[in-house]
Amino acid sequence: MTASSPATTGTPAGAFGTVILEESPHDELAIFGYAQELKRSLGPFASFAAGFSFVSILTTVFQLFAFGFSFGGPAFFWTWPLVFLGQLMVALCFAELAARYPIAGCVYQWSRRMSTPTVGAMAGWFMLVGQIVSVAAAAIALQVVLPSVWSGFQVVGGDPTLTTSSGATNAVLLGSILIVATTIISAVGVRIMSIVNSVGVACELAGVALLVVLLFTHAQRGAGVVLHTGGIGHGYLWPFLISALMAAYVMYGFDSAGELSEETHQPRRTAPRAILRALIASGIGGGLLLVAALMAAPSVSDGRLASGGLPYVLTSSLGSGVGRALLIDVAVAICVCTLAIQTAASRVAFSLSRDRILPLSSHLGRVSPATGAPILPTVLVGLLAILLLVVNVGQAQLFTALTGVAVVVVYLAYLMVTVPLLVRRVRGGLPESDGFSLGRAGIGVNLVAVLYGGFMVVNMAWPRSAVYDPAGGHWYLQFFALLFVAAVLAVGALVTRGRTTPAEVAA
Repeated sequence: MTASSPATTGTPAGAFGTVILEESPHDELAIFGYAQELKRSLGPFASFAAGFSFVSILTTVFQLFAFGFSFGGPAFFWTWPLVFLGQLMVALCFAELAARYPIAGCVYQWSRRMSTPTVGAMAGWFMLVGQIVSVAAAAIALQVVLPSVWSGFQVVGGDPTLTTSSGATNAVLLGSILIVATTIISAVGVRIMSIVNSVGVACELAGVALLVVLLFTHAQRGAGVVLHTGGIGHGYLWPFLISALMAAYVMYGFDSAGELSEETHQPRRTAPRAILRALIASGIGGGLLLVAALMAAPSVSDGRLASGGLPYVLTSSLGSGVGRALLIDVAVAICVCTLAIQTAASRVAFSLSRDRILPLSSHLGRVSPATGAPILPTVLVGLLAILLLVVNVGQAQLFTALTGVAVVVVYLAYLMVTVPLLVRRVRGGLPESDGFSLGRAGIGVNLVAVLYGGFMVVNMAWPRSAVYDPAGGHWYLQFFALLFVAAVLAVGALVTRGRTTPAEVAA
């Protein structure tokens, strides 16, 4: 259904002034000119699980620990609390907006209400592209884990390393199988998805707790290891900033609870809490995991931690049996992470299409009466993610660059929310709410969120050959982040051109 202006749909006077928490599911969306089409079936834990599984510390920390350590040594740990605090400022802003605008495709919806339809459409486009790439990136993480569990998972060739031809090709195979499975589950309906996701998150939470305890009990050194720079003396700031990309890549996607607002009971109360809880739980759990791994690693100086990462720590410190059992839990986390990202991406595509922003909107903006889910957007996201995986066949460096800049694109989408929100605060235009509110602290928190987001975009997009072209000789890889963002912007301008007008927005 296409959004209509409240002026033409009989929206009650003052609907965008003081926000009323107690509304029927239909009234909840009617205020914004939408009909209730998606099925509301998510409770507080399922909403939290959507954000937590998107972040998925077991998936991304396992995938990128070696990257962070290889640049910053043990002291790269301190990038984690710094990124966490920055993202917490962003999450607090998002929690305020989730209490006021509980609509699917939240980053798009928030951005267009804080700024203009054109900026909002671009924010939604950036978010959609970033999430599609993230689906592929999460799925390919299976290659980091499964061959370590059982050699039979290495179907193609004998070397499971992602940078080799056999490892990259096998990663595409495993990742594609996973995406097909998550596409089916997500298309069946949000209830089945939430059950699978909630069970997976429960397993991940238990796995993180058990893993941290086991690693602490097998510690080889004290917590002071996080003060060591790995032999890097003068000029440590530059490697430290590079290693921060690991934490930045992990801690995003907590807004997924907002993406599923139209499928959540009492979303004005539930979504803000779920957004904050997902990030805080991820921040605490991930921080403990990093410290425990650095303390339990057989060595922090022989080079194996920089190449083998956390799978090496598990199997060498805990033994092959326990280590493999925990790696299975990591594999479960990867599966539900992929499912959560794909579900969130499909809601962004649905929300954009419902407002006639994307091509084929008349088809992509439909909800299946049988499943209560937007099936075509789900299938499209899955197909595009598999196509991106194919890039990894014989081109591992290109895929590494692609997954890295996906985070830059998402951070830019976040800025398209936090910057207009800050302007709106200064002008005193935020609607009142008896739900979550930052009150007088709002401007300060919002300002830090903007400064942090801008700094991290520059840091992540900086054309470092050591990050984007470690083998050398490929100038386009070194500048890939800038080229990719420019391409996404250009394509987005073409896609959204002439498809937004101010009259379509309920401000």
